[in-house]
Amino acid sequence: MNFSEVFKLSNLLCKFSPDGKYLASCVQYRLVVRDVNTLQILQLYTCLDQIQHIEWSADSLFILCAMYKRGLVQVWSLEQPEWHCRIDEGSAGLVASCWSPDGRHILNTTEFHLRITVWSLCTKSVSYIKYPKACQQGITFTRDGRYMALAERRDCKDHVSVFVCSDWQLLRHFDTETQDLAGIEWAPNGCVLAVWDTCLEYKVLLYSLDGRLLSAYCAYEWSLGVKSVAWSPSSQFLAVGSYDGKVRILNHVTWKMITEFGHPATVNNPKIVVYKEAEKNPRLALGRLAFPPPRAAPGPSSTTESKYEIASVPVSLQTLKPVADRANPKIGVGALAFSPDNYFLATKNDSIPNAVWIWDIQKLKLFVVLEQLSPVRAFQWDPQQPRLAICTGGSRVYLWSPAGCVSVQVPGEGDFQVLSLCWHLNGDSLALLSKDHFCLCFLETEERVGTTFGRPGDHT
Repeated sequence: MNFSEVFKLSNLLCKFSPDGKYLASCVQYRLVVRDVNTLQILQLYTCLDQIQHIEWSADSLFILCAMYKRGLVQVWSLEQPEWHCRIDEGSAGLVASCWSPDGRHILNTTEFHLRITVWSLCTKSVSYIKYPKACQQGITFTRDGRYMALAERRDCKDHVSVFVCSDWQLLRHFDTETQDLAGIEWAPNGCVLAVWDTCLEYKVLLYSLDGRLLSAYCAYEWSLGVKSVAWSPSSQFLAVGSYDGKVRILNHVTWKMITEFGHPATVNNPKIVVYKEAEKNPRLALGRLAFPPPRAAPGPSSTTESKYEIASVPVSLQTLKPVADRANPKIGVGALAFSPDNYFLATKNDSIPNAVWIWDIQKLKLFVVLEQLSPVRAFQWDPQQPRLAICTGGSRVYLWSPAGCVSVQVPGEGDFQVLSLCWHLNGDSLALLSKDHFCLCFLETEERVGTTFGRPGDHT
């Protein structure tokens, strides 16, 4: 495993292009585009203000930079560096900006969600969509780029409008049986739209492309409900993370629950492998490794190395007692992600912040638990194989695969605190992002990685 030199970064804005050839990063008001293989700067663009959001077009030919404070969007071309586009929303303001799937239209959401403005780069025409709803995830495109679903709020009721992306004509419009819609997302096959309600009411609704309600799911009442939702890549499963600390798996045939995954604070099953991160410090007794001392710093110190040890059951995981009188309590399943091959599901229960749970989707049971020394900030699957990267805000990055797991120190001067990460399309490199810098981590081929991971005995 090799690391690049460290480059400057602002606002964690660093993204690979969809075709995998380029890497865009921001430093204040400058946009830097590098060649992925050489990391040489190909283009350097100067924006009118500090950049707050960047996004590649689907064909990797254009990149937009949004400056929400100024109500501005600037678009740059990689093929024609001298060409650029500037969109000023003026007094309407700007709170969100994104590409349409064709990479030739930009959707800007104005302040207070008064409207969405659709700007065409080809014809310079402008279209307006009224009543967009301010919610967690209000716009979703089908994977093939043909349709857009938009959550709307009009006359104190929730609605969904489905548009044809080629000409922005309204295809379907229907109201949803929600109290306060929180998010919508298409299944990867584009046939079913998942709609979920506010956390105050447990409700997940499944709609067909023509607006028919296929199913409604409610796990319980009179308690905080849905916290996270994720489709499996095959569209066969919908995973629903709830505030009660459980993940419920719905199937695509009946849309009924086929199983639920709990996240108990103690793992008793001897068939479950529990990897515990431990500092490589000879003075620590083995008995103390199960209960790492509390830390003042957000992540482990860079001066000490760490390794994974396989804990013997029963294993007690560190739990966090939520503050009952505060908003957004740290309880429930806040993060879900399926592996690209549909074999595994990674979850995080916010009341057990240091642990990542990995479930075997074929057998519908818990496979592995990883407990870190610090709270997990982010995890993401390799796009090409079942390999999970994890960061905790410290100077290490962690990788898990069915072969085992490894803790890797990020080299360099000072303490490089990894706050976020993103995979390259090919899965051969990983961008590690800190507050003010980023670097690339280059991974070896799968055959060689298998030999570097600490593999336990037969734990399948």
